[in-house]
Amino acid sequence: MTYVDGFVCPVKPGRKDDYIKMASMAAPLFIEYGALRVVETWNDDLMVGKTNDFRTAVIAEEGEDVVFSWVEWPDKETRVSGWEKLMKDERMKGMEDNPMAGARMIYGGFSSILDQSA
Repeated sequence: MTYVDGFVCPVKPGRKDDYIKMASMAAPLFIEYGALRVVETWNDDLMVGKTNDFRTAVIAEEGEDVVFSWVEWPDKETRVSGWEKLMKDERMKGMEDNPMAGARMIYGGFSSILDQSA
């Protein structure tokens, strides 16, 4: 089964287009280094939780939006190798004025336990 990197991150106010541009430049690099799929999603209907929710998980500030993204890899080995190459690739240098608040991003790797389609 596939291996997935998941990300939730706040994006600075008014920076949606900048985020899309940054993500659009990075996605082909992930594919080049073995990812099967890169998905970026933008907050649309975030529920307010009683204890926690997407906004509080990333300590989103007033006016910030939240992205929920994932990268699918064929397996963990490809993911580890891919990230090693990505971190050395000069094309992955970030924008000087990063649209996301990366210090508050949460992310991690996940092993698939169920994968069902229609």
